[in-house]
Amino acid sequence: MASTLLTRLAALGDPARLRMLRLLEREELSVGELARSLQLPQSTVSRHLKTLHEGGWLVKRSEGTASLYRLAPATLEAGARALWQVAAGQIEPSPTLREDDERLDAVLLERRQADAAAFFGRVAGEWDEVRRELFGAGFTAPALLGLVPGGWTIADLGCGTGDAARFLAPLATRVIAVDREPAMLDAARRRLAELPNIEYRVGELADLPIDDVSLDAAVLSLVLHYVEQPSVALGEIARCLRPGGRLVVVDMLSHDREAYRHRMGHVHMGFDEAAIRSFGEPAGLELERFRPLPRDIESKGPGLFAADLRKAGA
Repeated sequence: MASTLLTRLAALGDPARLRMLRLLEREELSVGELARSLQLPQSTVSRHLKTLHEGGWLVKRSEGTASLYRLAPATLEAGARALWQVAAGQIEPSPTLREDDERLDAVLLERRQADAAAFFGRVAGEWDEVRRELFGAGFTAPALLGLVPGGWTIADLGCGTGDAARFLAPLATRVIAVDREPAMLDAARRRLAELPNIEYRVGELADLPIDDVSLDAAVLSLVLHYVEQPSVALGEIARCLRPGGRLVVVDMLSHDREAYRHRMGHVHMGFDEAAIRSFGEPAGLELERFRPLPRDIESKGPGLFAADLRKAGA
């Protein structure tokens, strides 16, 4: 009996297995679906599934060439079922588990879409590929950005190589691209040489080389997590915005990937809605919308959000 208990405790003692069991209690999944949801190699997932299945934790069935796994508590031996109930009740929410759930949602949506495509026939199922072949994959964002009013002056702050400026320039009268690294600005100039309405300026977020109330809008994309004092940066941006001007912040949702501080110099481990609101309010920037962005299943980083803020005034 003691040997059985120790074996069961060992099975539940690996964080990766606990993450797997959480998802497999929720859904029946293939090895590939589980690997994508957890962002683990399939070989690692297969090794853990073998241990869990042999230990009696999982039900396995075959569908075609695929093996599908499920944790069904009702099928567990009484001791294992009681132990799982205790373990599941002790698992505390975390950004990692939230991201597991979000990726699983995306995997299940993809599965349903694939099922629907199969149901509606070969042509419907191939439409996305046909569309990409005919028109490419990058036309949707520029088309939707056409909703931005013409005649605006827009700043791409912390512009890097000009990813946002590339989309904004055809729509705005003037784009001001600011980065503290001259090498980044040189790369942006080369990349966007065919767009004549972009101005390139060296500067810091805390001291922007932009006149007071001269911007209709600003974009801050994947920059804020590097900033020591986000409220100071948003205050400086507010200085440059006209009354009623807009700021769009794109950054990471709160996460627990501590290694990012050391490997990439991140100061903040993402942000939640309350944090963005608190950074903007002292500067007179009202948070109007905070929305998580659709997750790319193949991406390795945390989820992203877009926050829309407006400067008080007209």
